[in-house]
Amino acid sequence: MLIQLFSEPISLIGFLLAIIIAVTIHEFAHAWMAYRLGDLTAKYADRLSLNPAKHFDIAGTLFLLLVGFGWGKPVPVNPNALKGRYDELKVSIAGPVSNLLVALVLAFPIYAAEEFGINYQANLVLFIIKIIIEINIMLAVFNLIPLYPLDGSRILRSLAPVSWQEKIINLEKSGPIILFAIIFMEYVLHINIIFPIIMYAERFFSSIIASFITSLIDLVKLIASMF
Repeated sequence: MLIQLFSEPISLIGFLLAIIIAVTIHEFAHAWMAYRLGDLTAKYADRLSLNPAKHFDIAGTLFLLLVGFGWGKPVPVNPNALKGRYDELKVSIAGPVSNLLVALVLAFPIYAAEEFGINYQANLVLFIIKIIIEINIMLAVFNLIPLYPLDGSRILRSLAPVSWQEKIINLEKSGPIILFAIIFMEYVLHINIIFPIIMYAERFFSSIIASFITSLIDLVKLIASMF
């Protein structure tokens, strides 16, 4: 994917900027939520930071650059420091939710510009913002897949009955191998497994964001017309 982007410098810049923003916000959100719930592990590991260098995982970054999706360095969490039944779930889901919130906020200028007849493809800043939105949504969706080291595995473990915990932990040990095998089949053997799911989910979340913002803009117009 990165090789293809080299032929389009603006897209490459937007893509790299999007990765930096998406991964940094994603991992910071995990650390912040854990800290908020009483676990100081991430803080002492210097992960409660918006410094991108603190959050990048070598393998995850390579996958982001080469195939378009990946992961950041897992934030250390001490489950024993979390008191609530669903605290681990809150920490796990904070990353994907933060990416979707970033996409939502950044979508506002895209749709606001359209109200003035400005297409994002004709504006450099809006074009880069659009790339950042798409990467944030794709990172959120990819991390919801229930395979370790992705957030989905921890979300599954948090929601699963106690009797399933040992099986899920054993599955987590094989998670990276299964994940690499799926990606190998996807990009070497050209067997579509993950990518169609991610693209379908990305369109789904994009349509929800678009509907929400469009409705909000219509509401603002209605209120403005009353004065």
